[in-house]
Amino acid sequence: MWNRRKDEEFVPKPLSVPPTSSELAKEGIPMSTLPGRLNEPQLEARNNSSAALGKSVIVKGQIFSREDLTIDGEVEGTVECQEHRLTVGPNGKVKATVKAREVVVLGTIHGDVETSDKIDIRKDAKLVGDIKTARIGIEDGAYFKGNIDIIRPDLRPAAVPKPPQAAPATPPSVSTPAMAAGAGGTGPTEVKR
Repeated sequence: MWNRRKDEEFVPKPLSVPPTSSELAKEGIPMSTLPGRLNEPQLEARNNSSAALGKSVIVKGQIFSREDLTIDGEVEGTVECQEHRLTVGPNGKVKATVKAREVVVLGTIHGDVETSDKIDIRKDAKLVGDIKTARIGIEDGAYFKGNIDIIRPDLRPAAVPKPPQAAPATPPSVSTPAMAAGAGGTGPTEVKR
């Protein structure tokens, strides 16, 4: 009868599952050299294609994002996420003009904010500047100083341009019998029918 060797009994685990701390301890690998595990919000953020600026990051200039963006650091300048969501985290300090589809403020924004959908100013958040949005939510405990301009989506169907109409054909000039004979006035004569 055929016997398995010890080598054949080992079935490796898939690479996507990180080893547990007990497995690493068996192999003698120190714990401090491993990258930290992702908790569920971080894992979800990676799957939904979003970018994040950590609380130790300082940016001076322009940010253009083609994905959802979370700012937990400091930004000075302009931030544009035209078709995406911008979240200013609890440690975030933004001194910028902001344009996004949706904005959630947990930290501080000093500057004008323009959203095409909505803005949420959460508890303990601070926003100083003018807002232009379709919808707004301000929780109790939030600080807001500025003007709010609520924009309404155009509910009327877009006007379809009419094709240009041809100018009405002018009737052939009509001459009177007197003009045809050469006896007559100085110019064309209008005939009414």
